[in-house]
Amino acid sequence: MKFRTIRATCTAAVLTGLLCTLAGAPAEAATPVGWEGTALGLSAAQQLSQGEGVTVAVLDSGVYADHPDLKGKVTTGPDYRQDGLKAGDSEWGQHGTAMASDVLKVAPKAKILSVRVIDDKHEEERSQEELEELYRNGGENPIVQGIKYAVQHGADVISMSLGSDDLFSSYDEEEAAALAYAAREGVTVLASAGNAGDVLNGASYPAGYAGVIAVAATQQNGGRADFSTVHTYNDVAAPGVDIVSATNTGGHKPVDGTSPACALAAGVVALMKAENTKLTPAQVNDVLIATTHRPADGGSAVLGYGLIDAAAAVRSAASPPEDETAPGAYKGKEYLATPDDSVSKTTHPEMDQGLWMTGLVAAGVGLAALAGGVLLLALSGRRKPVAVEPSVMQPQGFVPS
Repeated sequence: MKFRTIRATCTAAVLTGLLCTLAGAPAEAATPVGWEGTALGLSAAQQLSQGEGVTVAVLDSGVYADHPDLKGKVTTGPDYRQDGLKAGDSEWGQHGTAMASDVLKVAPKAKILSVRVIDDKHEEERSQEELEELYRNGGENPIVQGIKYAVQHGADVISMSLGSDDLFSSYDEEEAAALAYAAREGVTVLASAGNAGDVLNGASYPAGYAGVIAVAATQQNGGRADFSTVHTYNDVAAPGVDIVSATNTGGHKPVDGTSPACALAAGVVALMKAENTKLTPAQVNDVLIATTHRPADGGSAVLGYGLIDAAAAVRSAASPPEDETAPGAYKGKEYLATPDDSVSKTTHPEMDQGLWMTGLVAAGVGLAALAGGVLLLALSGRRKPVAVEPSVMQPQGFVPS
């Protein structure tokens, strides 16, 4: 499996003139707050909570802790990417710094735990050969390492504005196990839904894992941002267009993507956890979904259950629904025999000889029928091709959203 790469689009210009600070809210965030503040209802939410005492682990490309917006709020953890880049290098911490500032824009009194697990080179992924060499040398998936470190070092929330950059990305058992560990320890995990909405809408992990809150992106009119991946795993949505964020050089610039949407949502969860420290991941998920600005037709694969309402989520966090998730006894079909540790869980018993012989015969019959059909077609003489009217041939494409 390939390591994850970030999926965010950052524009080059610095947004000026169009941004405003949150009026009336006692917030300490220095990063300018734009339309996303109104969309999420941050002013009202921050009068209820500002994330005091909550630690949000930002698993990303590193965070420039000396940025004026972030100074004194960031603890820097390990660099599991280990690509030789260091803080201060131009290609270190571009994306991660932006995401950390977006979390603090929502929850200004929260703390950030930065764990570096990806780089800022969108197009770069390690080859399968490199991964195999890494594993032979005792290495481990940086995402897995980052999740475990965050849980073991006091994270209340894990924000992962990252995802697989592969159409055929697949479920990874180690990542799933690490996420299950986080859930057992009461740590809420969020991930960006992905930015393939205007291409193929392929599944993106870690957003696709069970227990992870997948965040889609909206534009200013409340509709889906064109790039936001449409998928059944989408849970909620947050603003993701022209989100002014901190840079690794000390300034600001607007960012597009489900990445800032995820970071803003993680900030809302920090507000909720500060309001009620006993919230479980399941309760956080339920409250977020129950309090969204839900579309008239209900939840969908486009924006999940709708745009987050931060103020409503914080208010509901004080008295959440009961968490009914718990380990349960297996009530399905019983095994024919007691499981034996000597048998690999991923190795199947040999196929019965009679079964594979039947399959072999069936395959032979099918090949013979195919050969016969080809022969009859060749003997039927030359036929004039049937013309197809251009109006009948419609181009393949995506269903309009």
